[in-house]
Order: sequence, then structure tokens, then C-alpha cells
Amino acid sequence: MARIFPVAFFLAWFSLGSTSSFAAELEPWLLWQAADERSVESINHSLWQDFLDVAVVRDEARQLNLLRYRALTDKQLALLSEYLVWLQSIDPRDYNRAEQMAYWINLYNALTVKVVLDNPDENSIRDMGSGWFSSGPWRDQLAVVAGQSLTLDDIEHRILRPLWQDPRIHYAVNCASISCPELAASAYTGANLEVSMNAAESTYIRHHRGVAFNERGELLLSSLYEWYLQDFAADEDGLLEYLANHSDPAKAVRLRGYAGKIRYSYDWSLNSAN
Repeated sequence: MARIFPVAFFLAWFSLGSTSSFAAELEPWLLWQAADERSVESINHSLWQDFLDVAVVRDEARQLNLLRYRALTDKQLALLSEYLVWLQSIDPRDYNRAEQMAYWINLYNALTVKVVLDNPDENSIRDMGSGWFSSGPWRDQLAVVAGQSLTLDDIEHRILRPLWQDPRIHYAVNCASISCPELAASAYTGANLEVSMNAAESTYIRHHRGVAFNERGELLLSSLYEWYLQDFAADEDGLLEYLANHSDPAKAVRLRGYAGKIRYSYDWSLNSAN
């Protein structure tokens, strides 16, 4: 049986505040549970796609999408602002659940990019956010949808995670950091949701940021799997099986036979191409 490497995470979290509201267990925001499953209308994310086409660049050496935060023009910044205004002008409850999920994922990611752009002198999202004891922007009021003020924590932990209960959500939302699942170069839509989320899941697990073995044969996992273990599996053995199911064949064999320590790490450096 694999044994999780002990860390003093929870004590630090309660004493210093959350870095990204890890494993936050907030009450589901049932207001957003309503949907019109008869609707065949789609939400237009073309402004976000136009922004991504310019902002996202591929670092082939690291096999990772990065963002050109410091190289964006006023025209490109205006695209992002226009998109955020557009998203906040509609009520996602008027659409079916696939359209809704894509809506919330894109809103989360666009707001996160906006936060980074509003803090050009910071090198980590943990240094962004309001308040004396802030350890990031996740609890800041950043948007208003259907008259409701929203934080990033609201979107992730009160809407997406509890109302959909899909572990692939963790691979779709981006926290602007190197160890985070990368920001997709294509906007999520109701039509491409399943394919895009499956691809994001597989990409992260197969990348060394998600799952790797060091030279001593120890298993190295992203801290994502420690913070949100319950979203992926019932226990650590179930987690290894889940990861094996989405890994390449050689790594899958090692995961299924692993009985050593699991070591977790996370690089909070900004996912900047500059």
C-alpha cells in the first residue's frame, strides 16, 4: 500500500490562510443548479478564442502552454475585457448543463488571466489579491453574474466541483502557475467539452508535472492529488489506479506495482512566456 509523505500543510493553511483554498469544502451554491436541458442554444466564446490565439504560446522544450502576459497589445487586452463583460451579461441557467460547464470554466480562466494582467510586477499568483493576509486572489470578488457577486473560489468550489462532481474540472481550470494543468489553447464549448476535458486530463497525467518517478524510483505527484484526493479516488490506492488508467503503458505498470512513499510538490511560478 502506498503511503502519503507527511506534510505540515493543514496547520499552515489554518494559520496563514489558503494558497488557493485547497480542498475547500464550501456549500454547493444551489442557485446555479437550474438548467434548461431543452435548450440547443450555444454560448459564443469567440472573443476568448481570439484572445487565446494570440496570448497562448507553446513551449516545446517543456511541452507546456505559456502565456504572453507582458507582450499583449491594447487591442488584445480589450478583447479580454469585452469577453468578461459579455459573460457577465448573460445568465448561464438559460442554457443546458454542457454549455453551463464550459461557461464557468472559461469565466474562471479569463478572470484568472485578468488578475495576472492587473498585477504585472508579481511573479506568482499567490502574491496577488486584496487584503493584508491575502495569499492569492481566490476569495476576491471578481465578477457579477445574474446579480450575484462571484469569487474564483465560488466558481470552482461552490459551483463546478459540487454541482458537476467531475474530477476533470481540475484539469480545465487554470491557476496561472507552472505546476497547474495548462491553460487550453482552445476555448471550452458545450460541443467540445467532453473531448477537451479528456485531453486535458490525459495530458497532465502523462506530463512529469503531474506524475513522475525520480532517479531513486520514488513516485512524485502534483500536490493537486493531495489537496483534492477525494475528487479523484476514495483513497491513495484508488488514486494510483486512477492515474494508471490514464498513463502510458510503461508508467501504468509502475503505478500499479508501487508500494513506496508518495512525494508531492507544486511550482507556483507564473506560467509566463516572458
